[in-house]
Amino acid sequence: MGESIRFRLAEIAAHLDGELIGDGNQSILGVAGIREAQSGEITFLGNPRYEEWLAKTRASAIILPRNHPFNGRPGISVKDPYIAFQMVMELFHPKQRHIPPGIHSSALVGRNVCCGQHAAIGPHVIIGDRCRIGENTTILPGVVIAADVSIGSDCLIYPNVVLREGTELGNRVLVHSGAVIGADGFGFVNRGGEHQKIPQLGRVVIEDDVEIGANTCIDRATTGATIVRRGTRIDNLVQVAHNVTIGRHSILCAQVGIAGSTAVGDGVTLAGQVGIVGHIEIGDHAMVGAQGGVTKSVPPGAKVSGYPATQHSLAKRMYAGMRHLPDLLKDVRELKRRLDKLDGKED
Repeated sequence: MGESIRFRLAEIAAHLDGELIGDGNQSILGVAGIREAQSGEITFLGNPRYEEWLAKTRASAIILPRNHPFNGRPGISVKDPYIAFQMVMELFHPKQRHIPPGIHSSALVGRNVCCGQHAAIGPHVIIGDRCRIGENTTILPGVVIAADVSIGSDCLIYPNVVLREGTELGNRVLVHSGAVIGADGFGFVNRGGEHQKIPQLGRVVIEDDVEIGANTCIDRATTGATIVRRGTRIDNLVQVAHNVTIGRHSILCAQVGIAGSTAVGDGVTLAGQVGIVGHIEIGDHAMVGAQGGVTKSVPPGAKVSGYPATQHSLAKRMYAGMRHLPDLLKDVRELKRRLDKLDGKED
């Protein structure tokens, strides 16, 4: 628990615009999940599966949904406990600069580079010619930025990220360690039995308020641009191929792979390990379940899963049916034996 920050429960309730229940003078020193919370911390209940932990938690206060009984424990009643807990976490862990503004003496900066006010360039960063770094943007140690890259304001680039030439990042973009943005797309043509590389002449455009997870790769377009639109969140270990377009406020979970020239709409959710073939469309607000293999376009609002991906409700029935296959095969063999006996074919 952080000892340097302390709030009264009443102050937190006012910050959340929630209803205070119990002693408003209860001192809160930190935040934690309902299972690991200790005395002096505030926690929350956002999922009914953790209901049993209400009686077990050691937290001094709890955030609960409206109309949920408190059982004598002080706390705060709110419309959405998840959002409220996020706001409380931000109270106790305000954003801080990782490194001071300015360019570290060990950084290598090319010609005609423009850095905005209060930008911070960390140790051993390499920046190519003609790059633009926005105001209040932080580039942490070991980042490599090729020529003609543009990075907006209030961005945070974690160590060992690579931004290839021509890449464009909007404002408030967060890129986690090891991500590679703008690598060559995987494009080859078979000529005389040999795979000849197709020049990858395009770029990557990342719009405002996008987060890109660790070791994710987003490839440059063959021509034109690979685009990730505003507000989208991309998890770790995701592969986005050349000329893919991802719409606004979509979610790509870990190990998703999207082949070239596919268009993903707004508000789409791709669960873990989803694989999508190239040159198709995933409609707005569609959902693909974990490990789904998408081989054809998905209409807006559809929920699909399985391989090949099909309507989620049907896929669940299919998977449930597969568990009965051994018994079904046994029954079929028995029926065949009886039929053979009736036909006089049995030895």
